[in-house]
Amino acid sequence: MGTWVLEVAKMGMYMAFPVALFHIFNQPEYFEEWVTKKKRELYPPEHLSHRDELQRAIREHHEKHDAKMMRAMEEAERKN
Repeated sequence: MGTWVLEVAKMGMYMAFPVALFHIFNQPEYFEEWVTKKKRELYPPEHLSHRDELQRAIREHHEKHDAKMMRAMEEAERKN
């Protein structure tokens, strides 16, 4: 008779433990500050000078690529 009580108690613990941990660790006030600090560390706010420099580098890359493709097309046209 005592075996089923133990089994019910074990099943209750097996089900309650993950639910309790989910409830405890899903509270935003526990980790909101940590997440905000880590996000600012990994993705710092963008500066306009960095954005302009990146756009200039992208533009230069596209211009070089376009020039290379034009040369290849002109060579292919000359061969025909």
